[in-house]
Amino acid sequence: MYSFMGGGLFCAGIGNILLIISTATDYWMQYRHASNYMHQGLWRYCVPGKCMTHTDSIAYWDATRAFMILSLLACFIGIIIGIMAFIHYSSFDGFDKTFAAGILFFISCFFVLLAMAVYTGVTVNYYGKRYGSWRFSWSYIMGWVAVVLTFFSGIFYMCAYRMHECPRNTNSR
Repeated sequence: MYSFMGGGLFCAGIGNILLIISTATDYWMQYRHASNYMHQGLWRYCVPGKCMTHTDSIAYWDATRAFMILSLLACFIGIIIGIMAFIHYSSFDGFDKTFAAGILFFISCFFVLLAMAVYTGVTVNYYGKRYGSWRFSWSYIMGWVAVVLTFFSGIFYMCAYRMHECPRNTNSR
């Protein structure tokens, strides 16, 4: 049980770090425009030499930002509850902390998956037709890696919950 929770905490910790980096950095997409390479993130876009904040409120950016922030919060709270389950913290005995952490990791996975799907769909349809030379960049890739890590965190915690709830029969004959 503890090895599953340890693996879940490891994946969740790395996933949360990747979510923070992915959300905060400006390399979700790179493209070439007027013989200059430009890049953009969820909060800013950069041309050679300077970066500017997105001033217009475009729905897909707002949705991607919101889902990424919700995913960060769910993962962070899941880590706190997961640590409490790991060290047998006695407060909040009314609910199973292992199960709650697993559910929060799945919720985090769902939110980051929604964010990535929204961003991918709009970017491919818009930039794919407008610019010939563009690509997703490393911040975007970190978001997809965070999807996998938060999913496995949920799996690990649900396995730990299952092992705790249904212990093997240890009657010896």
